Amino acid sequence: MSRRAVVLLSGGLDSATVLAIARSRGYACHALSMAYGQRHAAELAAASRVAASLEAEDHKVVHIGLDDIGGSALTDQSIQVPEEMGSGIPVTYVPARNTVFLSLALGWAEVLEAQDIFIGVNAVDYSGYPDCRPQFIEAFQRLANLATKAAVEGASYRIHTPLIDLSKAEIIRLGVDLGVDYSLTISCYQATKAGMACGVCDSCRLRAKGFVDADIDDPTVYVNAKRQR
Repeated sequence: MSRRAVVLLSGGLDSATVLAIARSRGYACHALSMAYGQRHAAELAAASRVAASLEAEDHKVVHIGLDDIGGSALTDQSIQVPEEMGSGIPVTYVPARNTVFLSLALGWAEVLEAQDIFIGVNAVDYSGYPDCRPQFIEAFQRLANLATKAAVEGASYRIHTPLIDLSKAEIIRLGVDLGVDYSLTISCYQATKAGMACGVCDSCRLRAKGFVDADIDDPTVYVNAKRQR
């Protein structure tokens, strides 16, 4: 019987690659997405497409109201998504997002009697978010093995971050080798309802550069094909 794993799936490039990696390692993958009040809600449709394409065992969408808290350009319509790369932690950082997401993934893993959780955090080509760092993942894994009934009774949880040391180009090449169809994914922070990418936000720029560096055609549909250059 395949080992079960919970895979956090946003619908973006990185999480799609992580789902493919978990599947290639023989896990029965239970995909988990969050409707958290994000302005780029088109990514949830992308997550559904990716989960089906990569044959996840099931795909659950949990609704949480991080937009009730705000404090991020992704959850507060009054804060503009930046279209220039800046210094420091950008306003697209969502307070406590990965902490909340991993907590819900841990809860579902305990229900499923799964001991493995996969998340697509990256510490190389990323936007400087503090909850994408190895130190955060290590701390959360310690928490998982302290805060759960299953762990007290002998289970051992592991948080897998297979992309954490890879460049965006390396991620794309790996995903292509594993059969990921990146045309199904959305990475844009302000994608249209139809799933078209702006081409100018941090996430679009990192994605576009990754395809160029990987020497692989970018299947992304942009609002204006010239804007991402």
